[in-house]
Amino acid sequence: MNRRVLMIVTSNSRMGETGKPTGIWTEELTVPYYIFLDAGIEIEIASPLGGAAPFDPSSIKALGQNDANTDRFLADTEAQHKIAQTMKVSQVDVGRFDAVFFPGGHGTMWDLPNDAGVTRTVESAYALGKVIAAVCHSPAGLVTAKRPDGQSILFGKRVNGFTDDEEAAAGLTDIVPFKLETRIRELGGKFEKTANWQPFAVRDGQLITGQNPASSTLVAHHMVAALKDSQAHLAA
Repeated sequence: MNRRVLMIVTSNSRMGETGKPTGIWTEELTVPYYIFLDAGIEIEIASPLGGAAPFDPSSIKALGQNDANTDRFLADTEAQHKIAQTMKVSQVDVGRFDAVFFPGGHGTMWDLPNDAGVTRTVESAYALGKVIAAVCHSPAGLVTAKRPDGQSILFGKRVNGFTDDEEAAAGLTDIVPFKLETRIRELGGKFEKTANWQPFAVRDGQLITGQNPASSTLVAHHMVAALKDSQAHLAA
């Protein structure tokens, strides 16, 4: 496709003061990674701090016991190099990319909303008309970004993410710094959802959001379709 995606992942490896380990939820990175790669899309990875990005240990099993994409990622020398040496997001020129994708994991709730580089990158990507996608907890990376008129980029948009019901079912409502669904609604997002843990994704213009780990495939395919649409528009 001759397109390029910037993946922005969390640098955070702990759930606040609890010390409970967290990070990227592996499936939410590896499934889209190979959907993009197999579609001919180039991928670069950035994070708030740069350098090695942490995975939630509970999302990784021994090699041969994961889904095929995670096992492929663990055995992929180039992919391992990228995740071990992520770029610092504040130093990335988002204009070089056609889209931005946020893999989720609880780690995103602590660092993405509070990182000025992430906020600036999302705002720039939005203003440039880039495709922006996020799955599960990673819409947390969108909640501080504003449009030029000062409104949230989520205002008036059909969006979703990890629901308050799913957070309660996970037993982490009192640990996360905020409830993602509630925050999105407060910002004026038109939050849509399905039953807990079921695949669900929403595309509204340049924004694509998915509800939970099982939604990673849907979000990635929405992004590939959006990039094909924009490529066809440029070629017309």
